[in-house]
Amino acid sequence: MTTIVWLRDDLRIADNPALRAAVDRGSDVIPVYLLDEVSPGIRPLGGASRWWLHQSLADLGARLADLGSPLVLRRGAAATVIPELVAETGADAVMWNRRYGGAEREIDTALKASLREEGVVAESHAASLLFEPWTIRTGSGTPYSVFTPFWRACRAEPAPREPLAAPREITGPAARVASDDLDSWELEPTRPDWAGGLRESWTPGEESAAGRLLAFLDDDLGDYDDGRDTPSADVTSRLSPHLRFGEISPHQIWHEAIHRSGSAKFLSELGWREFAWHVLFHFPDLATKNWRSEFDAFPWPPLDDDALAAWQQGRTGYPMVDAGMRELWHTGIMHNRVRMIVASFLMKNLLIDWREGEQWFWDTLVDADTAANAFNWQWVAGSGADAAPYFRVFNPELQAKKFDPQGAYITHWVPEYASDSLTPPAEPIVDLGESRRAALAAYDRVKRAPSSD
Repeated sequence: MTTIVWLRDDLRIADNPALRAAVDRGSDVIPVYLLDEVSPGIRPLGGASRWWLHQSLADLGARLADLGSPLVLRRGAAATVIPELVAETGADAVMWNRRYGGAEREIDTALKASLREEGVVAESHAASLLFEPWTIRTGSGTPYSVFTPFWRACRAEPAPREPLAAPREITGPAARVASDDLDSWELEPTRPDWAGGLRESWTPGEESAAGRLLAFLDDDLGDYDDGRDTPSADVTSRLSPHLRFGEISPHQIWHEAIHRSGSAKFLSELGWREFAWHVLFHFPDLATKNWRSEFDAFPWPPLDDDALAAWQQGRTGYPMVDAGMRELWHTGIMHNRVRMIVASFLMKNLLIDWREGEQWFWDTLVDADTAANAFNWQWVAGSGADAAPYFRVFNPELQAKKFDPQGAYITHWVPEYASDSLTPPAEPIVDLGESRRAALAAYDRVKRAPSSD
């Protein structure tokens, strides 16, 4: 017997149900990662995510080889490559952990059916979420659109399962299976190589993820509730890219936190991740269409390319915005409070469509998650599920005074701003008061539009 384990956003050995099932089957195991950028509906990774993927695959490949079964790399459409690999290896089973995006589900469903028609065992497993999206429903049987009752319903369910132990060894196939060379995929930037800041900031991989979790629980969890909104406090978990690529599972995080009497606030952040995937599962076009259809009436003006570039490059003249955008470019991440500030500024001061910001974050975030990225942009825009009120406009100057009163965060990322006054060296590109009034006037169009509820 030979089992192919098709790895996707689950680049780990511990608590990997598909891998565990293949090993327990007593067969030879062929772990496979398929870089599929061509199947209909599949969104190619952004630049920062591609960099992370390269490091993560290199780490996982070494770990799997040590256990006895090297990682096989292939590229192409899943509907073609997986059946070819089955025929090539004589595999009698294919296992994977479930995905929840619309296009991904269609691919997996069709492939499972075609494999079974050929007599191949095809199984999918739950690995990436604490609660399967279709299992959490309102009393009337509909999906949730508000976080608090959604999370309350999740907490009323049986506790998430305990993490699965990593296999101590994996029996690989007797014959070598051909694999692409990881470098040939050219996932890392070369001309120019802008990834120096990423290398300084991150160590991708399963072992690093586990270490980061323990360090957070030991050193920062006690300060999390009070310090999580202060960008310079450095008390957030920094687990998001590890979680996005599945180097650690939500079950591992949940149970380690529970065992350390983890804060309800920290656990609720896992809940927001679950909610984002719940929404995406039921609304697959979350990255391109307004969840609330009445927001289709918002009168976005023609795109101002110069204003967009100033925002992207941290040249707006507003210290908090510029600091966040430069942190993003250098490290591939941005503090969550600052994400809300820069998103609000783009949409509600520059009047630039949220989809432009979502795409920039998709390309530059190492934790660019299919569900959370679009969900969060629509949340700030007011067009999404359980969204912030449309009239809530984050004033970057007031936000800086409240959450960075000493200017520690701002002057770290934008040192040309004077630390005593935080006075920008150049004129701001937009007036906050005038642009806020213009945004609220535009939102009046939405208020008058028919509701999708």
